[in-house]
Amino acid sequence: MIIDYKINHESHNIILSDKIKNNIVNQVEHVNSDKKILLSYDDKIDQSIINLIRKELKLIGVKLILVKISGNKKNKNSKILFKIIDILISNQFTKNSILISCGGGVVGDLSNLAASLYLRGMIYFHVPSTMTAIIDSCIGGKTAINHRNIINSIGTYYHPKSVMIFKEIIDNLPDREYFAGIPEIVKCGLIKKSNILKFLSNYHEDIKKRNFKIIKKLISETLKTKIHFFINDINEKNYRLNLNFGHTFAHAIEMATDDNFKKDYLRHGEAVGIGIMCEIYYSHKGKSELLEETENILKIYNLPTKIFNTSKNIDFAKIQNNIYQGIFLDKKKINKHPRYISLKKKYKPQINEIENLDLLNHTIKFFLN
Repeated sequence: MIIDYKINHESHNIILSDKIKNNIVNQVEHVNSDKKILLSYDDKIDQSIINLIRKELKLIGVKLILVKISGNKKNKNSKILFKIIDILISNQFTKNSILISCGGGVVGDLSNLAASLYLRGMIYFHVPSTMTAIIDSCIGGKTAINHRNIINSIGTYYHPKSVMIFKEIIDNLPDREYFAGIPEIVKCGLIKKSNILKFLSNYHEDIKKRNFKIIKKLISETLKTKIHFFINDINEKNYRLNLNFGHTFAHAIEMATDDNFKKDYLRHGEAVGIGIMCEIYYSHKGKSELLEETENILKIYNLPTKIFNTSKNIDFAKIQNNIYQGIFLDKKKINKHPRYISLKKKYKPQINEIENLDLLNHTIKFFLN
């Protein structure tokens, strides 16, 4: 399956395939490159997959250099970014060289940013290796690093020439990584009319078993929804902001839990699921049928619907305050109040400001435990 789309008259594609063999090679041979390739990959990926990619590329006589990166959120920083750029410089890569990243959101964001900055832009391909990356961050062109504890505070917009999604990688995902991608799919199902929500409910057993025929359709529908929102608003001035549904709260929740507990206490997708529920709750000033429907879908996939499942040794007042403060650091904020995506009716997202601070605090408190 191939999804083609254009940005500023330039062609891009997404390939969904049950095998790695031949697909990456075909993409490399279809671009005008000098056959120098840097492959950046997440150290959590099964080494057999990296070996397969390396073997495939070596067969066509490329000069291949590998760099292994830990995909932890703490590594989404300038030090790792310049490590990639230094490798490109020291090996005399050109604008016609290729950077291929194989990883999740951290490795993808770092590599994409490096590709956009090096010589003001080189050829970039992406092979997403987490479910959240597969159904969200792999397209749209957002690149970023975190700086001074602010998520995605430094970045550009730079689009992969090709994104390649493979069954072999999905099959090798740990269960938690796999299911953590579901909330981003739920998000797309809520903000644009489609069959996504019914699909998630009706085919949940096939999705849990990773039936690629079913998953491929779900991924395709989700990515087409994302393209719909960003294709005419690349720089996120208005319409594309709807894709941030759930993220104003989610990023603040991530920052607060990372600061007060172990890193990656919540996966990004897990935080997005809770963030979606927070923004529905705030939109409706309390519980609603839409909130209940969303909660039921998340529970089907055993995803968290509260930030904590225990009250033991947790300073709730401190966490609540940290989340509150984090919401005011959100990058969408342009005036006095932070912005969020309101969803009073399914498929009707609206960009609004969080002005009711009492309701904000009540919302955070409701979803703590």
